[in-house]
Amino acid sequence: MSSPKLAKAVPGSKTSDQATADSLAASAKTSDDATRLARELEQALADGRLDALTPEALQALTAAICKIYSAQVEAGNPLLPLAHRTAITSTDVMTMASGLLRASSLAVFELGMWQSWTGR
Repeated sequence: MSSPKLAKAVPGSKTSDQATADSLAASAKTSDDATRLARELEQALADGRLDALTPEALQALTAAICKIYSAQVEAGNPLLPLAHRTAITSTDVMTMASGLLRASSLAVFELGMWQSWTGR
């Protein structure tokens, strides 16, 4: 029976625990930044500043949020994209859903079919 091999530290390299800790810290910072941005956007909207984001920034954020939400769901995290008691209206939801479908050249019928196939 051979003895366990000892890991040799390579200067500048990270252990698995260090890499995990760094990843968690980066996730926490990104989440904090996203929460701060959401508060700033809510305040801009309350102040009547509809131009708080350029159209390009709005599209980039929407795409990133769609991708990360989809990846979370695909990974088995059944979270809903909105908290149950948010200040978002049904009209806000319908407007966004309609825009997302149009931007992807999809119809409500296709969404219904996909939901029946996947159970989502």
